[in-house]
Order: sequence, then C-alpha cells, then structure tokens
Amino acid sequence: MMTLFDSFLVRAAFAGFGVTLAAAPLGCFVVWRRMAYFGEATAHASILGVALALTFSFSLFGGVLIVALLMATVVSGISSRGYAMDTLLGVTAHSALAFGLVSVSLLQGVRIDLMSYLFGDILSVSKNDLLMIWGGAISVLIIIKWRWSALLISTINPDLAHASGINPKREQLVLTVALAIVVAVAIKVIGILLIAAMLIIPAASARPFSQTPERMVFIAASLGGVSAIGGLRLAYIYDTPTGPTIVCVATTIFIMSIIGNYLQRAFIK
Repeated sequence: MMTLFDSFLVRAAFAGFGVTLAAAPLGCFVVWRRMAYFGEATAHASILGVALALTFSFSLFGGVLIVALLMATVVSGISSRGYAMDTLLGVTAHSALAFGLVSVSLLQGVRIDLMSYLFGDILSVSKNDLLMIWGGAISVLIIIKWRWSALLISTINPDLAHASGINPKREQLVLTVALAIVVAVAIKVIGILLIAAMLIIPAASARPFSQTPERMVFIAASLGGVSAIGGLRLAYIYDTPTGPTIVCVATTIFIMSIIGNYLQRAFIK
C-alpha cells in the first residue's frame, strides 16, 4: 500500500521544510552577530566528516556533526586569542574544504558522488534521511527556544549580558552546537557549498520588514520554505540542479526584498 512518503517529491518537500525551519532562527543570529563566514567555515569542514564516516563505516550524520562541532569550537577558541576573525575564517573555510576533498579522493574502494555532497541531492532523500533531518531540526528549535532570551541579550549587548548573569561565551557555544546540527542535517538537501547561503539569505531578506526579532525569525522561516518549495518545483520542471535552484529562488526573493524596502521608504517619504 502506497503511503504519502513513498513519493520522492513529497520527501524532498518535507526535507526542505525541515532544513529551513532549523536554519531560520539560527540564520537570524548569524546575521545579527555578523557570523556569515563562521557558518561557511563550519559547513566547508563537514566534507572531512564525510571522509571520516566513509572511512570508518559509521553514520554520515555523526561524522559531519563531530567535525562541524570540532571546527566551530576550534575557530571560536582561536579567535579569542587575538587573531583577526575574518582572516582566520577565510583560512579555515577554504583549507578545511581543500583537505576534505583530498581526503575523500584518497578513500580506497569507496564510490562517492562528490557533487551530491557539494551541492546537495534533495531528490534522493530517503525516509530515514527525513527522520534524521526533522530530528535535527526539532533539536535546533528546542535549543534556540530554551536559550532565546540569553542568546538575544548576549547578541545585543555582551556587557548587559554579563550584568544579567549571562555568559556570552556559553551562548556562543550554544550557537556553535546548533550550527553544527544544521550543517549535519542540511548537507543532504542543499550541499556543503550552499548551506551558508540558506542560513543567511532568508534572514537577510526578512530583516527590512521585521520590527521584532521574533517576527524576523517567522518571516525568515516562511521565505526559506517558499525558496525550498519554489526551487524544488523549478528544478523539477527545468531539470536543473535542485540545491543551486533553491538558492537562486532565495536570492531572487532577497533582491525583491531590497526593491520592496526601497519603494516602501520612498513612499513613506
């Protein structure tokens, strides 16, 4: 008997929704904290996790999560020692990707579709993948909801956070863990090279029309969902790569938001 999730398009749509739900609140904090390159460095490092998982024959999710956490933690630790963050992230992002690609190429007796890891393969998402994606997404939402006030205060004003008994470094670690989970669940959907884009673009599109942080998260999640479904539909119609098509739709929405914001300001004046 055929069920709803026997359709690969339905599985792909739910996978896209799961990733965008997790990425929306985290993407807002990435934008507010100007951590775009941090997200990219963590995502690029995940290819090392792929190599690790294939080498030792364990869960891809586990391998990516371990390496993403390690990279994010190392970058956070080194940056606190006086290194310029943009330079450090530039070095780690591209170096991690290069070392990961070389590591994967050296694997013996393992066939790997490198393009699917780099750009995603949402149409091949299985039921087990779907459970993993939604499990990760729900975990991220729980973490963000649990630490929402502390994260927000430490983002707005670290000094105020200290005065309120909140440790900004601890909240940075919370974001690091959430980011690693998002990277691990999103690699199958949009790929290593595009994860940072789906973290940043919907949040950036929502920012001009958001009077409160909560509203920005809601709008970002909505725009991310539209991007996922719209990109999936266009990729199916025109036979284009699904991950890049989703990002193209998100970028189009971002451009429209800029134009809409400009017209709104001009009309108000």
